[in-house]
Amino acid sequence: MAQNGRAGRRRAFIGSFTAAGGPGLVAAEVAPGTGALTLLSAVRDLPDPSYLALSPDGRTLYAVSETAEGAVAAYRVTGDRPEPAGPPVPVHGSSPAHLGLYAGHVLTANYGCGSVTAVPLRPDGALAGAASGRLRHTGSGPHDRRQRGPHVHQVQADPSGRWAVSVDLGTDSVRVCTLADGTPAVHREIALRPGSGPRHLAFHPDGEHAYVVNELTPTVTVCRWEPADGGLKPLTEVAVLPGAPAGDAYPSGIVVSPDGRFVWTATRGEDVLSVLSVQDDGLRLIGTVPCGGHWPRALARHDGFLYAANERSGDVSWFAVDRTTGIPRYDGSVRVAAASCVVFG
Repeated sequence: MAQNGRAGRRRAFIGSFTAAGGPGLVAAEVAPGTGALTLLSAVRDLPDPSYLALSPDGRTLYAVSETAEGAVAAYRVTGDRPEPAGPPVPVHGSSPAHLGLYAGHVLTANYGCGSVTAVPLRPDGALAGAASGRLRHTGSGPHDRRQRGPHVHQVQADPSGRWAVSVDLGTDSVRVCTLADGTPAVHREIALRPGSGPRHLAFHPDGEHAYVVNELTPTVTVCRWEPADGGLKPLTEVAVLPGAPAGDAYPSGIVVSPDGRFVWTATRGEDVLSVLSVQDDGLRLIGTVPCGGHWPRALARHDGFLYAANERSGDVSWFAVDRTTGIPRYDGSVRVAAASCVVFG
C-alpha cells in the first residue's frame, strides 16, 4: 500500500484527460470507515493519463498517455505527490486506454490501432527502457462505425499470473496471451457474440469464472475460465439495464465483490451503476442506482465502497455497499475535471 508520513495512510490515484481540462494524475487520501476522498496533489507532466495501475508493493504507479502517439510512464508514490521515475516510454501504438502488469512487464492496450505493447520493468519497478515488443490484433465486427478494425480496450494478467488477457471491442473477441522474448504472443482467441463490443473483463474470486462487460450492447457475457490451459468459454449473456435504453448505452466498468456474490457495472449513457447477483447459472440483474454524476467512465472497489469516475461531470463519487443486498448508497464525491479512472493501493 502506498504510504507517507502517518503509518497506514490509505491512498487513491485518479487519472484524467488533460485535453479536456483535467488536472492530470491526482493523488488523494482515503478516509478510513467512510471511504471519502481528500485531494492531496496533481501532476500534469503527462498528457491524458487516462488509466493507471499500481505495482504490487504500492510504491510505483504506472500511467498510459492516451494520445495519438501513445506512451506509458512510471511514478514513485511514497509521498504526497507522485514523482516521475524516468521519462515516458513510447508504446508505438495510438490511444493506449488501459494497462496491466504481467511477467515483469507493463502491457498497454492500444485502442486506436488495435495492439498490445510490452515494456520491461527494472527490479525497482521503473521502466527499463524501450518497448520490447508489440502484438497487432487483426479482424473486425459488424458495427460499421465502431468495428472496422481492432480496438484493444483492456489488458491484464489472470489471477494465476500465467496468462495475459486482452479484450478487443473491434473484433468481438478476447485473446489469451503469453510473452515470447518480451513480445506478446496469442495463445488462443475466443469469439464473443458479433456486435457485442467487449470492453473490460473482471475475474471471479474463484478463479474459474470471468465476466465481460460489452460496450455496444448493454450486457455482460458470463464465461468459464480455465487457468490450467488458458481457456475461456462464453456461457450466457445478461442485460445490465432493466429495459431498452433511450439511445446508445455505452457500458464501461465492471467490478466483482471480494466474496464473489455480486457484480457491478457502470453505464455512461444512462448514468447508472447496475447490481447483478451471482447465480449458479450466471447472473441476475437486481437493479440500478444513479452514478452520482455524468458519464461514469470507470468503476473501482475498495474496502466496502464503490467509486465511479464521472468523466463529463468531472467528479469521483463513492458509495457504501450493503453487504446483504449489494446495493450501493451514494455517500459523496470530490471534484476532478475529466476524471477517467481511480485505483487504490
